[in-house]
Amino acid sequence: MTDQNPEPADRLEISSAEQFKALGHPLRHRLLFALGQGTATISQLANALDTRKGNIAHHLGVLRDAGMVQLAGTRQVRGGTEQYYRRSARIFDFTGEGRRANTSVALQAVAAELEGSTGEPLLNLRNLRLTERQASELMEKLDGLVDSLEDAGPGEARYGVLVTVYRPRQ
Repeated sequence: MTDQNPEPADRLEISSAEQFKALGHPLRHRLLFALGQGTATISQLANALDTRKGNIAHHLGVLRDAGMVQLAGTRQVRGGTEQYYRRSARIFDFTGEGRRANTSVALQAVAAELEGSTGEPLLNLRNLRLTERQASELMEKLDGLVDSLEDAGPGEARYGVLVTVYRPRQ
């Protein structure tokens, strides 16, 4: 494969209206999940996500225009050139006004991933009373725990991790 772009950044701030608009479809989140482990072609992504190549190409284009996906390289094959895509950053930091609206779409994407997952996922949902300080400390600890996880490498199974602390409606 011939490299086209430098390695992805460690972090990318997602804050613009264009970026949040690009994340307005659950399949785009799923594409970012799938590309979180490395590069892939449109055909590989279509197979992994069980959808049409044209659908993948369209949504990849939207993410690419918003700066969240980049062309990683190309490879000559029998009938033409395969293009490999990757995320523009390893971690996306969601900030700004669109952050809250993005949450429901991201949860839809996670729900779609859960439907097709293998094995039994861990789901522990609790409602309990906390002080603001306790909630802040819990968020900080959970965020640090997830950020500290190291990727085990390409030979290992891929897992999704979703962590949230929120205040339910009263």
